[in-house]
Amino acid sequence: MPETPEEETKTEAAPEPSDDLVTTQHTLTVKRRKLAYTAQTGRIVLRKEVHTDGKFDGHTAKAEVFLTSYTLDGAEPGSRPVTFAFNGGPGSASVWLHMGVLGPRRVVSGDVDSPEPPPYRVVDNPETLLAHSDLVFIDPVSTGYSRPKKGESAKDYHGFTADVESVAEIIRLWTSRNGRWLSPKYLAGESYGTLRAAALAGHLQERHGFYLNGLMLISSVLDMGTIRFTEGNDQPYPLFVPTYAAIAHYHGKHGKRKLADVLAEAEEFAARELPWALQRGARLTPEEKAAAVRKLATLTGLDESYVDRVNLRIEHVRFFTELLRERGLTTGRMDGRFTTWEPDGGRELMSDDASVSRIIGAYSAGFNHYVRSELGYENDLPYEVLSMDVVRNWSYSEFEGRAVSAVEALSAAMRANPHLKVHVALGYYDGATPYYAAEHVLAHLQIPENLRGNIESAYYPAGHMMYVHEPSRVQQSKDLAEFVRSSSNR
Repeated sequence: MPETPEEETKTEAAPEPSDDLVTTQHTLTVKRRKLAYTAQTGRIVLRKEVHTDGKFDGHTAKAEVFLTSYTLDGAEPGSRPVTFAFNGGPGSASVWLHMGVLGPRRVVSGDVDSPEPPPYRVVDNPETLLAHSDLVFIDPVSTGYSRPKKGESAKDYHGFTADVESVAEIIRLWTSRNGRWLSPKYLAGESYGTLRAAALAGHLQERHGFYLNGLMLISSVLDMGTIRFTEGNDQPYPLFVPTYAAIAHYHGKHGKRKLADVLAEAEEFAARELPWALQRGARLTPEEKAAAVRKLATLTGLDESYVDRVNLRIEHVRFFTELLRERGLTTGRMDGRFTTWEPDGGRELMSDDASVSRIIGAYSAGFNHYVRSELGYENDLPYEVLSMDVVRNWSYSEFEGRAVSAVEALSAAMRANPHLKVHVALGYYDGATPYYAAEHVLAHLQIPENLRGNIESAYYPAGHMMYVHEPSRVQQSKDLAEFVRSSSNR
């Protein structure tokens, strides 16, 4: 029968989204001790308070955020720490920290000299932080399986402040629903996730009175001005030199010299001679410039003629392309130990970052298998490991005319909460967030001298995801466990 006019005008309202968490039970043996734990994975609904004309208009669903939590069975919530973890990008899912170092199961990706072949493996992780802290892995909107509600815009979450606010709400919600307000609480972020974690520390305190015991900043960048080679910004050029020297050392450009000696020399040059030479500009004499060129070329492993042509300003992606050009290779950005053959030997910028392309397949396959076969969660959406669309379109409108930074937020958080401890993990071969730039930023936190002892740094002979290097993964796991034990106040 034909539809009546009334039926033709009816529109079926989209159903309100609801949480779709799946709960499973597991065991893991850690040093002859059997850990029984509960995993919950799925999407929880992110809601926002809506006000219209000054009146409260409801608590409206805006997005569905994917997370995975692990809680130790039989533990006392008040004394059991909990760590909220996320990666960076922005636009990256939490799979790297989840399946690389922190979680109870991990991906075997292989390393520089022994890449794992497909179809890859997922194995137990007896070094998991779960032995010391419950874990909650969060995928911000547009990463993993997290998506805006039907009819809502993903762009509403693709910006510095909006991201902080939405992740903070997920943390608050999980803490309240699970009765964990009196637990020792931590944030663990990697890369852009360290910027997010620092901003979250301040936002959670100010908005919710939510005070943390500690931050784990893995491959830290708290001030984007230290790593972005923008016109007129000379700050990054010296701060990258020790990392360039480390990568050059790894690839044989420093002969039999010890890495520690090379780094000490590079740090001294980066602290004094190079900044002075750069700020002199045209006032630098030919003799002074020639001396700086010789020293910088020796440290970085590049030809003097190249260093002279770029006027002592070595941009990082150019460095990765130039260092091994005579061998037909480029080095990785995320991890300078990695190399790949470059099909165009005349390129100025590398065509591929081998330190990502060699391992991302293992993480993608490993998690897609694990979430379905072991955690029991099914979703037909693609699991977005790293969304380049999000990376390209991220908004920093709050920082117009100045560098993106969370230094002020972290400084204020530490001043307000003098018990807040900060652990910083740094890879010598990390060409994305160089260790010397992180040291520079930490030294400029606006905190009293008595709080500087709340900051500790750990260094690893690896790159951005230092845990792909097996000795570094094992040591980092010990370092993070000790950080939690020493700062939990339980």
